[in-house]
Amino acid sequence: MKTIVTLTLNPALDVTTSVADVVPAIKLRCGPERLDPGGGGLNAARTIAALGGHALAVHCSGGNVGRRLQRLLDVGRVPQQAIPIEGETRESFAVHDQASGQQYRFVLPGPTLSPAEWRRAFAATVEAAAGSPGALVLASGSLPPGVPADGYARLARAVRGAGARFVLDTNGPALEAALRAGVHLIKPNWREFDALAGHGRAVTDDERRALAAEIVGSGGAEVVVVTLGERGALVTCADAQFEIRPPRVDVVSAVGGGDAFAGALLLALARGWPLEAACRYGVAAAAAAVGTPGTAPPARAAVERLHRAVGDHPRWRSSTGAAPRCSWSAR
Repeated sequence: MKTIVTLTLNPALDVTTSVADVVPAIKLRCGPERLDPGGGGLNAARTIAALGGHALAVHCSGGNVGRRLQRLLDVGRVPQQAIPIEGETRESFAVHDQASGQQYRFVLPGPTLSPAEWRRAFAATVEAAAGSPGALVLASGSLPPGVPADGYARLARAVRGAGARFVLDTNGPALEAALRAGVHLIKPNWREFDALAGHGRAVTDDERRALAAEIVGSGGAEVVVVTLGERGALVTCADAQFEIRPPRVDVVSAVGGGDAFAGALLLALARGWPLEAACRYGVAAAAAAVGTPGTAPPARAAVERLHRAVGDHPRWRSSTGAAPRCSWSAR
């Protein structure tokens, strides 16, 4: 199996709780809290570990919150390399409103990283992937204050120079800059992807497919995977474009579904699976993840069960109407 490294520059201690009803101006008595190590790369690495794989989770860590986060990763048996920073690791909050059934998410900006700190994180990530041909490096989540907007673009070039493949799950200027540098695979959600069109609105399905094809055709990314929530995923590579539909599941917490998708996708690619099969596995992991509390990784048995259902119900699209077979593979 190929080496997998994840990078989380702006991790968080995720706090999940519930209240009877979200109303203003009074004290809201919360239910029991759940604590999880959070941030895109960490959640992906946790999913990989839950599915029987191995990924090194590189992350920035500072203060008492950072130490708690490290302990939680150890409990979850997630291999990690913590990069010490001066600032305090942030916390994020998800509150379930029992009256409405809605979930409210509060995300803090995170500590400012010094140039020395984020460069150490980049160097550790590249070093972990170097010497392993075809290694997969996932950088996921927002750039914290202090990291330049082209930070992921710089990392993409360094990863490529080390002979590894760079996978990116982020949004906004950081994503745009990385696409100009050229990456192996991007995995934004549909809101993040639609923002690339610059229309200030949700784009149509045809516009999404056209934009994804344009990115691949221009060399911005070899593969574009757009997660579509309950609709599954849109996948685009040089010779095929298709959608994968997920099975129906009961949603407990929508937090972490995209990260579970990324983790399962990387694990499948590292095992040598074809792209479409790996994306089906990702869809199954995302469906299983939204049925868990907080950002708990999906159970392996649930992913395997849902994976069989995804495999039975693909929904293909191509310019000819035929079922395309993408010749791309994680070489």
